[in-house]
Amino acid sequence: MDRNPSPPTPSREDEDTEVAGGDCIGSTVYSKHWLFGVLSGLIQIVTPENTKSNSDDEEQVMELDEEMENEICKVWDMSMDQDVALFLQEFNAPDIFMGVLAKSKCPRLREICVGILGNMACFQEICVSLSNDKNLGQVLLHCLYDSDPPTLLETSRLLLTCLSQTEVASVWVERTREYPAIYDSICFIMSSSTNVDLLVKVGEVVDKLFDLDEKLMLEWIRNGAAPPLDQPKEDSEEQPVFKIVPCVLEAAKQVRSENPEGLDVYMHILQLLTTVDDGIQAIVQCPDTWKDTWNLLFDLVCHEFCQSDDPPIILQEQKTVLASVFSVLSAMYASQAEQEYLKVEKDLPLIDSLIRVLENVEHCQKKPENSTESNTEETQKSDLTQEDFHLKILKDISCEFLSNILQALTKETVAQGLKEGQLSKQKCSCAFQNLLPFYNPVVEDFIKILHEVDKAFADDLEESFPSLKDAAY
Repeated sequence: MDRNPSPPTPSREDEDTEVAGGDCIGSTVYSKHWLFGVLSGLIQIVTPENTKSNSDDEEQVMELDEEMENEICKVWDMSMDQDVALFLQEFNAPDIFMGVLAKSKCPRLREICVGILGNMACFQEICVSLSNDKNLGQVLLHCLYDSDPPTLLETSRLLLTCLSQTEVASVWVERTREYPAIYDSICFIMSSSTNVDLLVKVGEVVDKLFDLDEKLMLEWIRNGAAPPLDQPKEDSEEQPVFKIVPCVLEAAKQVRSENPEGLDVYMHILQLLTTVDDGIQAIVQCPDTWKDTWNLLFDLVCHEFCQSDDPPIILQEQKTVLASVFSVLSAMYASQAEQEYLKVEKDLPLIDSLIRVLENVEHCQKKPENSTESNTEETQKSDLTQEDFHLKILKDISCEFLSNILQALTKETVAQGLKEGQLSKQKCSCAFQNLLPFYNPVVEDFIKILHEVDKAFADDLEESFPSLKDAAY
């Protein structure tokens, strides 16, 4: 059976009768009478006489009748049409769905009802109306405590849709803050689920929440700092304390191989965390968390993204995730002076990766010499916005990270880099071209070390950069 069957197709006889009687919903051929019947069936499911249960079957999960499932699935499919969505709102269908979610124990029915509401929320007027219903908002947020992955997926999709609407985003952020248990539920999903689709959607919700509200992000960072004060000691082992960074890392590992877009989302969450000091400390204060974060990100940039045998154009697909990864690594690298246990001994592979990225950025930014397209100022501005904006961000982040590493290099590491090829003339030239003139002091100090390690190499390199010739003296 299809998960979302196509809407019912009326017979020609029925269609003629319904059209004549004004039974169609808006400009569609969907029948109002039929839809009323389905919604009435839903009401019957959650009426008191049908929801009573004794102590023996209280925990039983109700199965949805196959015929009713087919019918309500058709409504789910139909609700993507704006006329149908508006009619459902006019008929107070959201109240019916809210009743189902509040009373029904049937996972499939709950999933479908949230899915219909998610489709309806795609239309701005309806989204505003749904969002302003405090009771509905409370019921929907409680769906995040559900144990059924499909219901969690549809709830996350609905929440993300509402958070993406400027008019009501703040309403949902505030509601999320009012229910601290949402943090535990989302962390539990990220740390334990193997459902990639669910992990990606939950990640998008977290990313959006953090992007919209720094205060909420700080609260979630601090949530895992210590067990609740009122939690009895004997219960401390039974009630796990979730920390946001390990949960994000676990989800990132889970989606890494199956969903590149999902990995991008989780890397951006880490990047957002590093925009506040508490977030950086949440990554670097615990040795295990620091190690897990560093190892994952290091492996991504040195062994997966933008490899030497990849075509330069692949950077267009990886530019946003690379920008996030390099940004987090740079923040971690800069913090190592404050933490005694941070021993970064992988400078040369990182330099190699950073320079390769900068080379590919340059390749991607090159414009065809004989372009037949219009070169008006408006076109150039549009091209910059659409094609080069993220490349510029990646370049800026890469240059800052590279400058931090170059400042920390010892003579022994430079000598090793010259010997192994990570600091060849071509790569050093590429680094200098991108670092100058903004990081001139860093380049000058690096040239001085090169003179001490290999004067002939340094002199040869300076020939291409005359402004650096006095750096060694």
